[in-house]
Amino acid sequence: MIYRITHTLKYLTGLDYAGRNFAVFPDDTMVVSYPRSGNTWTRFLIANLLHPSKDVSFLNIESLIPDTTTISSLRLKRIPRPRVIKTHEYFDHRYPKVVYIVRDPRDVVLSCHNFQRKYRQIPDAYPLEQYVDDFLVGRSTERAWGTWGENVGSWLSSRSGHPSFLLVRFEDMLQHPHEELKRLGDFLGVPATLEILEQVIRRSSADSMRELEKKQQDQWVGARKHRKDIPFVGSARAGGWKAKLPERGVAKIEAAWGHLMLALGYDLVTTAAAPDRRQVLPQTAALAR
Repeated sequence: MIYRITHTLKYLTGLDYAGRNFAVFPDDTMVVSYPRSGNTWTRFLIANLLHPSKDVSFLNIESLIPDTTTISSLRLKRIPRPRVIKTHEYFDHRYPKVVYIVRDPRDVVLSCHNFQRKYRQIPDAYPLEQYVDDFLVGRSTERAWGTWGENVGSWLSSRSGHPSFLLVRFEDMLQHPHEELKRLGDFLGVPATLEILEQVIRRSSADSMRELEKKQQDQWVGARKHRKDIPFVGSARAGGWKAKLPERGVAKIEAAWGHLMLALGYDLVTTAAAPDRRQVLPQTAALAR
């Protein structure tokens, strides 16, 4: 009863976390992804692109590109417009403009495993194969966000090919950072010279972000109350699952979401059956690189 009263009061006063229930404005741009898919890196890239004269860091990223899981509805409403907002929500028809970041789920599960160890949500010895089972049914993250397949599928099936929707693959950002950042800039209406692109990429590099995290982890809301021996900023690599993910775990993920993975350009390595990529999300298949 006390919890419900407190929750209601926070909601009525706008002091509750924004989450899914916040006021969306017509000039908003949402940076959306399933957790651990490169959203924080993309936030830094966009923040450095939009604010080239600022020293973007973990201490001001929440005001430049706020995260709906760490900011109140009231504070979010006060962010100067036009706003760029980070979220992990599944499809929401209210979002007028969306940058959707997707990452190979075989790498996502490894990153989620480390993240939950950092936040002391699972012990270090939690078996990775058992964790894959949690991941497949949505127990590895906030359940309101759905599973990787539900979250990704909800956006691709609803918005793929729409001019207000930009699909960005984490792996493409790693391999072709200048090209992908230019796409982001053009989508946001911020054309950039090669010099600016190189500056943004340098300031937003994994090494730079890890250094900032070390210096600011006791003040940043995303790290100050959590383990310091496991970094928030990961390895920023693609394909780590090939060496670290148990074969049975790979097979389970591919069996569950092989059709989506193929449509997004992720090759399967097991004999898990998956529909022909041409029969599933044809618009998305055309975007896969």
